[in-house]
Amino acid sequence: MTDRGRPREDARIAVGVVLLAGLAAIAIAMAAGLAPGLLQAIASPAQLVRAALAGGAIVVGGWLLLSAIRRIDGSMRRDTAPGGQILRDDAAGGHISDADLGTLVRGVRLVFLAAAAFTAAAGWILSEPLPLVIALVIAGVDIVETSFLLLVASRSDR
Repeated sequence: MTDRGRPREDARIAVGVVLLAGLAAIAIAMAAGLAPGLLQAIASPAQLVRAALAGGAIVVGGWLLLSAIRRIDGSMRRDTAPGGQILRDDAAGGHISDADLGTLVRGVRLVFLAAAAFTAAAGWILSEPLPLVIALVIAGVDIVETSFLLLVASRSDR
């Protein structure tokens, strides 16, 4: 006999781990003021390293943004009739399903992570530490927020 609740529990554990990672990002951003020299060193390494970090952050941000667009589009896509009317599924009644909601939330999460990546790139381009702290806050708050939403949306006792 298979345990049908096991995949849901594994997903909830994964969301919990991601939640802890978001809290860690926020904690690092808060502690950044304790070591301003270290933060300045991270924000302004050698020019070639800064260019590579900024370029990498831009590429990652673009990839995250494209992935977000695909997920959000996939969660909202519905079959349409030739006249453009949305076909309603009798079982779903044309409403968004739980799986679609999870995909939508994850897509929105990727939009904010892309914004964080672009912000970090700006920090390395400008050689300023503040955008790096802002990027940590954007990513951390977004991960914590969407993780809570996914945990609440995936509760097993409906």
